[in-house]
Amino acid sequence: MGKDTIADILTLIRNADMNGKRTVQIPLTNIIETIVKILLQEGFVENVRKHRESNKDFLVLTLRYRRNRKRSYKTFLNLKRISTPGLRIYSNYQQIPRVLGGMGIVILSTSRGIMTDREARLERIGGEVLCYIW
Repeated sequence: MGKDTIADILTLIRNADMNGKRTVQIPLTNIIETIVKILLQEGFVENVRKHRESNKDFLVLTLRYRRNRKRSYKTFLNLKRISTPGLRIYSNYQQIPRVLGGMGIVILSTSRGIMTDREARLERIGGEVLCYIW
């Protein structure tokens, strides 16, 4: 784990998805727990459970796959980190980008917590663009 925990978690999930693993174990922090709840609500992850091992808390994610006729499994998640510790990207509610014309989601860190782009537009607040997921 480096200094950018969000990028590390997105990389862990992306690597597990590309290798066809069904579950991935990630360290638990408050920000990561909120992002994983959003992934669960939006249907990108099947199941989430907490796991404690030698005084450390982890989240165990069960990834969702879709069947393909040619191959047994096809990757389902595309994750991209936008705002980094070296370059923060902020957006007001009118300029929040749309991923795939609204089919993907943008996760924002706002003054009212971490939320999706749809929720931020409804509440008319902007914030830091954390990542794209489609």
